[in-house]
Amino acid sequence: MTPADPAIPPIAPTSEVYSGIRAALVRMALVSAHSELRLIPLAGGVSSDIYRAETPETTFCVKRALARLKVAADWRAPVGRNRYEVAWLRTAAGIVPEAVPKLLGEDPIAGAFAMEWLPPERFPVWKALLRDGAIDVGTARAVGERLGRVHAGTAGRAEFAAAFPTDAIFHAIRLEPYLVATGRAHPDLADRFATLVATTASTRRVLVHGDMSPKNLLIGPQGPVFLDAECAWYGDPAFDVAFVLNHLLLKGAWKPRWRARYVECYAALVDAYRSHVGWEPWPDLERRTAALLPGLLLARVDGKSPAEYLTDERMRDDVRAFARTRVAAPPDSLARIAGDWTDR
Repeated sequence: MTPADPAIPPIAPTSEVYSGIRAALVRMALVSAHSELRLIPLAGGVSSDIYRAETPETTFCVKRALARLKVAADWRAPVGRNRYEVAWLRTAAGIVPEAVPKLLGEDPIAGAFAMEWLPPERFPVWKALLRDGAIDVGTARAVGERLGRVHAGTAGRAEFAAAFPTDAIFHAIRLEPYLVATGRAHPDLADRFATLVATTASTRRVLVHGDMSPKNLLIGPQGPVFLDAECAWYGDPAFDVAFVLNHLLLKGAWKPRWRARYVECYAALVDAYRSHVGWEPWPDLERRTAALLPGLLLARVDGKSPAEYLTDERMRDDVRAFARTRVAAPPDSLARIAGDWTDR
């Protein structure tokens, strides 16, 4: 979990937010009506309020979904997605137990759930490691390995498809703000973005996390831990793969001196993930991923959720130029995208 910002004070016990979270925790039987409780906001999320909850006996994390996300654009999403995040965590725990935090309780009334607190000194955020030059190929390989195992463990399973009827949520949180909105910003590419939306929305193969970003991955003693599965959806595995690879490419725009090292991580992640793909021919999945990846690159410049670290217009223009060409004429392989990106 992202550490608490020391400049942010605990939530006042007299506030409506505190009362709502406390009531949810009482319903979860994690605190009593009279227990001492401190709620410290955690930094980083745009789609939920996340707190470190402290009692005299223990510390844990509590998360509540927001109806309106904390971005400049008017971006709204159903709060019912919270229960599907819990369901994704439970499903992943049955396949790769060490890859998710332990769930402690759920309260559908408040749209909140509680999970174990993973201290940042032992579980640093992958995004921070990548930013600071701790670029470990083995970590990237482990991310691909665990993502591949979750996808393989849910592939072609009707019970998981039935348990995640989240098409509307996925459209609201992912397809519309990333692909539809970016198509509006680039009218000459609108048809290509419409094709990406249609292909992604109609492909149903595995249980998708939907926000496979380095900011949602903790690197612990036993490997990567996945967080923030609010976009959980039974659909196209290409979305998860393209989403995480997109972030590795974007780090190279942010920190160009390490671009080649980020691309090494990209290649290792793809290689590890590919070893688990048995539900469809790899070339089919790779083609969809390679077509989607440039669209997501452009979305992090001109969609509703631009990458906050691309602060220089020259960086954004560089990403635009690279992505636009490849949205218009999709590459045939992920290695080709990586090679072209490295050679810039």
